[in-house]
Amino acid sequence: MLIGILIIVSGFIIMSVDGEEYGYGFLGLTLGPLVVLFGFVFQFFAIFHKGK
Repeated sequence: MLIGILIIVSGFIIMSVDGEEYGYGFLGLTLGPLVVLFGFVFQFFAIFHKGK
């Protein structure tokens, strides 16, 4: 689960690094939100994964 949290935080960092005004560049509108979404999906599977 810590990996998922790191993925989500890195997505927010990617969105904040965008150099365009108001974050309207590729990083702020496309890549960052996709990374955050992947982080939440990763968290979902990490929570519901059955251990051996």
